Amino acid sequence: MLQDDKKNIQLLSMTGICKSFSGVQVLSDAQLEVRSGEVHILAGENGAGKSTLIKILAGVHTEYTGTIHVNSAQVKFASIHEAAAAGISVIHQELSLVPAMSVAENIFLGREKSRFQWLAKTEMIKKASNMLKEIGLDIDVTRELGDYPLSTQQMVEICKALTFDCRIIVMDEPTSALTDVEVEKLFAIIARLKQNGCGIIYITHKMEEIYRIADRITVLRDGKYIGTAPASELNQAKLIQWMVGRELNQQFPRHKPKDGSVALSVKDFTVADPTGKPFPVVSKVSFSVKTGEILGVAGLQGSGNSELLNGLFGTYGTKAKGTIELDGKSYNPSTPSYAIANGISLLTNDRKTTGLVLGMDIVHNTTLAALKKFSPGHWLKPAKELQTAREHKKSLNLKAASLSMQVDSLSGGNQQKVAIAKWIETSPRIFFLDEPTRGVDVGAKHEIYELMNKWTSQGIAIVLITSEMPELLAMSDRIIVMHRGKITAEYTAADATQEKILQAAMG
Repeated sequence: MLQDDKKNIQLLSMTGICKSFSGVQVLSDAQLEVRSGEVHILAGENGAGKSTLIKILAGVHTEYTGTIHVNSAQVKFASIHEAAAAGISVIHQELSLVPAMSVAENIFLGREKSRFQWLAKTEMIKKASNMLKEIGLDIDVTRELGDYPLSTQQMVEICKALTFDCRIIVMDEPTSALTDVEVEKLFAIIARLKQNGCGIIYITHKMEEIYRIADRITVLRDGKYIGTAPASELNQAKLIQWMVGRELNQQFPRHKPKDGSVALSVKDFTVADPTGKPFPVVSKVSFSVKTGEILGVAGLQGSGNSELLNGLFGTYGTKAKGTIELDGKSYNPSTPSYAIANGISLLTNDRKTTGLVLGMDIVHNTTLAALKKFSPGHWLKPAKELQTAREHKKSLNLKAASLSMQVDSLSGGNQQKVAIAKWIETSPRIFFLDEPTRGVDVGAKHEIYELMNKWTSQGIAIVLITSEMPELLAMSDRIIVMHRGKITAEYTAADATQEKILQAAMG
């Protein structure tokens, strides 16, 4: 049990916080108060100001107005090192690790002047291994971090943050790349941290996570403080209303599937392992999807569902083989450009790496996949590009001060809208959506669901991968389940249940 002297002590108070960028106000009188032994959810739509508030706390943004108290002492951090020295640690959604360095080196990176400076390499390896084992991860810490999957890298990032002597820990979407088993390990770590008197600021868009671990919830909207309440006193409907400023009548708006013709037919489709390992990542998969239909593809991490869509999109070239027909005509997924030319688009599950060019502006990201459309006679038409981007900004409710902004300055939800706009411009007949709402707030999720319904009403066939079970069950007309590269079950929307899908996903 948490000792009384560690419980319910105010660790952090942020009041009257204001911040602007280039004259645009992003925080206006924001506030946050965190106590020892609690998980405090910081909620709000993408662009609400959550990340900016955390970056001020972490010493990243040093120019702001307002007051911060840590352990009752007023502070104004001039750097991230000052914030860390005051006991504040941040686990960012974007990993701050070096793939080419070993796991052990990553864990101790930046500690040259810390209490770990005396460690010999062998001792560092031993300590890193023991630290990871404490959080349930038994791996070779001498291997390069990049050799491990994203979920393992995320656990290493968490371990690295926990090695600091912290009282206040910020976790920004920490489960976005984790498996269900790893999520359980993380929640066990959080429980231990609470018992030790730490205060945890937790940012997530997943409602089931919020109501499982939250003690209190603070909501920001459009950079302003909306309110704070115990999780037990703030139901989901009220929380959503606080976040978006309105009620959502249906969390998952339903579409009426048309009795369409077969748009895509796949038989005995196999994808060889892209890394050269002997076993295929997709093995003799057969399925079809009709016009105006949403086909859900379920599966645990490593099931091969993402590889299936990438194979059909031409990402793996000749490594993918099978009998495929588009509208009854033979199709060979040789390259992504060939797939696009044949009306197939793929919204990838990692918008920052494979979905967008982060250093490029909104306009040019929007038109990137359909340049021929904007360059008749091989001459690019900037005015036409700008007009198209304006139309998407309006139709997708894209929140951006200017279309000339680089996409890396946008919130996650708005980045996803730019990625969607890019693929809309290719005029797809078949749209592969791989985790379309990952890292997206509840309001933006609802907008994406409405878009999916709009597309199906236009006869577009959708193949949907999502790790959020309520989303999969609510939005799919049919669901196929994959395990180790093979389809293990198929269900209609009426027959599918979470229990059936999980059982089939585990083989």
